[in-house]
Amino acid sequence: MAIQISNSVQLADNELEWQFIRSSGAGGQHVNKVSTAAQLIFDISASSLPQFYKDKLLGKSDHRITQSGKIIIKCQQSRSQEMNREQALAQFIELVQSAARVAKKRIATKATYGSQQRRLEHKKQRGATKALRQGKPQV
Repeated sequence: MAIQISNSVQLADNELEWQFIRSSGAGGQHVNKVSTAAQLIFDISASSLPQFYKDKLLGKSDHRITQSGKIIIKCQQSRSQEMNREQALAQFIELVQSAARVAKKRIATKATYGSQQRRLEHKKQRGATKALRQGKPQV
């Protein structure tokens, strides 16, 4: 089975490593007995992803990407192992797809005269409030 990332990019199912561990939190005896939390592990550098995706993912600042270049996603929201697996896979696909998105270039604009005046007026009001707290005369 293949995982569809985009129209032209697919990953083989065997490139993902799954671990099922016990969840933390509420759930009583069920949580203590059943390994429902799903942990997805994906090695970026050893994958069949195009180099563009690999570079973008490795350059990303995301807590789910380790220093060694692995994506680790843990999901334990549901009491069902299958639901947690689906949610972890959805998070993984979203993360990889986000690497392909090109950020919109920001166009620098100048603040309008009205916005500058509103900003200065707000600063004067804040200054007056703080001056009243100190018991100093207003300027």
